[in-house]
Amino acid sequence: MEKRKKLVQTLSDYGYIKTEKVMKAMISVPREEFLPASNRSYAYVDQPLPIGEGQTISAPHMVAIICEQLKLEEKMEVLEIGTGYGYNAAVVAEILGPNGHVYSIERISSLAKTAKENLERTGYADRVTVILGDGTKGYKEKAPFDRIYGTASAPSVPEPLKEQLKIGGILLIPVGTQAYFQELVCIVRESENRYKEKNKGSVAFVPMIGKHGWPEK
Repeated sequence: MEKRKKLVQTLSDYGYIKTEKVMKAMISVPREEFLPASNRSYAYVDQPLPIGEGQTISAPHMVAIICEQLKLEEKMEVLEIGTGYGYNAAVVAEILGPNGHVYSIERISSLAKTAKENLERTGYADRVTVILGDGTKGYKEKAPFDRIYGTASAPSVPEPLKEQLKIGGILLIPVGTQAYFQELVCIVRESENRYKEKNKGSVAFVPMIGKHGWPEK
């Protein structure tokens, strides 16, 4: 816990964490519980870490950026593309509170299974639903969403994600080449057919594979 608090304070000092609710959430969620045993000793180093299947858990500063840019509020319904081991979803769920919900889509069955186990063990299973499938198609069954975000990068913004966003909602997704260099794009849906888009800076994510993303190799 002390290492966790120290890291969160550092992220706050550097300006990644700007609000009390994001700080509290990142102190509350044990990142080590969302890592393979071999990497748990690095849980509170601010860097991405491998979780198998060619995927990574985002660096804590990136999780903080995502949460701050989404401007999360209690009771929101949020769609996440790319569950991984479930850490990012748990932090978001912590901010949303007991009456909010995260629907998280993971395309790799082994990761989805482990994420469910991690979320169950840490007490977030009632607030995070993990779905095995193609996240680039979104999740029509529960649309529209207050917020949508991707933890992998697409060549362009998948249209289904824009369509499944509530008016006034925010979509946050890395867009760019597969070579681990993208721009973090923030989209606000202002009306039925009008979207406002802003570039929030350079990031590096694994590719988002799917019908409206990159093809599987």
